[in-house]
Amino acid sequence: MACHLVDEPFANSTTLTLPDSLDQVRITSLPPAAYYISDFITEEEEKAILDKIASAPKPRWKQLTHRRLQTWPSDLVNNKLIDAPLPAWLNDPIVTRLGSIRVSQEPNSSDIFSNSPHQKPNHVLINEYPPGIGIMPHKDGAAYHPVVCTVSLGASLCLDIYKSKDNGALDPEPTWRILQEPRSLLITTSTLYTDFLHGIADTTEDIQLSRGTIANWDLLRSPDDFSDGHNIRRTRTSLTFRDVMNVSKLGGKLGLLRRK
Repeated sequence: MACHLVDEPFANSTTLTLPDSLDQVRITSLPPAAYYISDFITEEEEKAILDKIASAPKPRWKQLTHRRLQTWPSDLVNNKLIDAPLPAWLNDPIVTRLGSIRVSQEPNSSDIFSNSPHQKPNHVLINEYPPGIGIMPHKDGAAYHPVVCTVSLGASLCLDIYKSKDNGALDPEPTWRILQEPRSLLITTSTLYTDFLHGIADTTEDIQLSRGTIANWDLLRSPDDFSDGHNIRRTRTSLTFRDVMNVSKLGGKLGLLRRK
């Protein structure tokens, strides 16, 4: 498999080996197209990002019933984002690295956001999932370009993919499961984004893990870690990068406020 090396600017850092194209890491058992890179960031980068998340001002955290989250650069208002840059620690290394990997080996191929309105992600949702806490099956909605890039930090867990029955009701059993390891990148696009729901079970342990049940088993960094079919949950933090299609300039918003 063709690949390229990425030298990291952290002290005592390691060198990542990234694929030259996403086609090399496509999850072939899923509808087109989903991709999984088990080592997208280094352990040093993971620690640095987790430290930045932990040191964010308290108002940055939105506390839900059983978990909490941050949104960067801000929440959406009526499916629109106020135009503002992402902080440097979210842009580099993750956004810059996303832009360095082509979708395919075709001569004119570009990166995964090349056809999105802003050609790169402009919004990041940070979710913290303690053991036993998940999220109900859902779709991300029409505010975003149909490309989702999720970087996992801290621990592994299963993402469940669901489809609806012919009568519109949700099939209670997931159609596929994706195991997300710490420091990994999962990209979902196209019909997998628009036609299917995704969720995380409220459990302290992922079970029945095997090549036959996990869609990305052959792309895992360490499948031997799950050879007994189990994953004991620890706190996992996810960074979800997307391109919000409608962006409002802050100046226009301030002008409206002044006229009121």
